[in-house]
Amino acid sequence: MNRSTLNGVKTAVLLGVLWAILLAIGGLLSAGSGSSSFIVVFALIGLGSTAYTYWNSDKLAIRAMRAREVSEAEFPWYHQTVRELAVKAGQPMPRLFVAPTSSPNAFATGRNPKNAAVCVTDGILDLLNERELRAVLGHELMHVYNRDILTSSIAAGLAGIISSLAQFFMFFGMRGDRNNSSPFGFIGVLLMALLAPLAASLIQLAVSRTREYDADHDGAELTEDPLGLASALNKIAGGTVRTPMTETPQMDSVSHMMIANPFAGKGRALFSTHPPMEDRIRRLEKMAGY
Repeated sequence: MNRSTLNGVKTAVLLGVLWAILLAIGGLLSAGSGSSSFIVVFALIGLGSTAYTYWNSDKLAIRAMRAREVSEAEFPWYHQTVRELAVKAGQPMPRLFVAPTSSPNAFATGRNPKNAAVCVTDGILDLLNERELRAVLGHELMHVYNRDILTSSIAAGLAGIISSLAQFFMFFGMRGDRNNSSPFGFIGVLLMALLAPLAASLIQLAVSRTREYDADHDGAELTEDPLGLASALNKIAGGTVRTPMTETPQMDSVSHMMIANPFAGKGRALFSTHPPMEDRIRRLEKMAGY
């Protein structure tokens, strides 16, 4: 089994575990409350919010970054490079944006290649040379071509439903326990309410990290330059530490799309949406035979 297939299986397994947690909480909530209506309501809300986020992912991300669409006259190299890579991949040309921040980063979004957008920051344009920027653009395009926006939207939607159901489970479990009608003890209810959302969040993050590895590998194959991407990641790692983005709810919703954690140094690796940069660079160097 090759690396790409293995990562695909890993992603499917992680999403399957999320579904299993959701079904387990739903079953326990039904048993404790005597009604399955809450499961249906939350499932519909979750599906609706996931669909909305997926369908409007490009607009939401661009708005959060306050980015502007740029023309070929303004950024000829940017347009020419993305067009070359898109043609090489047999895909349509995405819309191109630049975000007004000195923090070096980039992301791509859109529900499919026909509705894709690529965004780079002022900071990354200043930091990287053309070879490194080309490698970064290849990475970002592969997120769209691999349908990673759909995968991450499903993972985020399931994690959100699990968190909401867990809160209701704790409410009904505790109420039932007071009435001596709940099949669950207080400790069991509390553990489920706390651990299920935590597990869902960790799985969601694992899905995100797996997709980053894939985009690194597939982007390096598209550009035929793994060392260019390794060099870019090394510079971006230092740049995001020196100039991190400000954490806001809007930025939190976009951070997992970016090529590097925009809040570098502010959280533990366990809860990071991105794999360790050293590991990503090492894998790319191995691709190049180093």
